[in-house]
Amino acid sequence: MEPDTTTLTAEQVAQEQLEGWTYETSDEADSIVARVETGDFVTGLALVNAIGAKAEEANHHPDIDLRYPYVEIRLTSHDAGGVTSRDVAMAKVINALSAESTL
Repeated sequence: MEPDTTTLTAEQVAQEQLEGWTYETSDEADSIVARVETGDFVTGLALVNAIGAKAEEANHHPDIDLRYPYVEIRLTSHDAGGVTSRDVAMAKVINALSAESTL
């Protein structure tokens, strides 16, 4: 089955109520971005590894920037040139992982 390449508007993404995510526009492709405060590098690395495992399962890979003391995540569907339902679904998974990592 082919992946959904229907791009979503900023308003459609906002309706998903993705806590901590912002919609960004650019000349290359629109994306959604979140910064997760992890408090330390080890927690951030564990979060990145957890996101990586889920991204592999979904075959949908975010751009991740690991820093002390946060992780920044950017999601876009390059094949669609913007944000799709795949990005929204991955953002929800990342939010759940983030909640687990900060306990």
